[in-house]
Amino acid sequence: MLTLFTSIAIFIGCLGLFGLATFMINQKNKEIGVRKVLGASVEGIVLLFSKEYVKLIGIGFVLAAPVSWFVMDQWLSDFAYRIDMSAWIFLAGAGVTLLIAILTVGYRSLKAAMANPVKSLRYE
Repeated sequence: MLTLFTSIAIFIGCLGLFGLATFMINQKNKEIGVRKVLGASVEGIVLLFSKEYVKLIGIGFVLAAPVSWFVMDQWLSDFAYRIDMSAWIFLAGAGVTLLIAILTVGYRSLKAAMANPVKSLRYE
């Protein structure tokens, strides 16, 4: 049950992230077209969009990691057989979150970067 609900929560989070990336790319559609006409590479455009999300995930991790460490340390201290919280648990969580976000945003930004710039600049 826990695995099922965790998978559903991750899927819903990815849908929200995908929707946010789609909204942002649709707003910057003409900018992508101009960048491509002026010689921007597909990797540069994908990096441009992914950089914003990596920055936000980093800020979220910096804010959430100390709070979650404190809460888990207090909760685990009540058990007779307790374990120590190590940094690799938090780093692994941040790595998985970053990987899922880059795959989700990268797919949509790659699709926008490979589109024909003539379609986005047709009426200018």
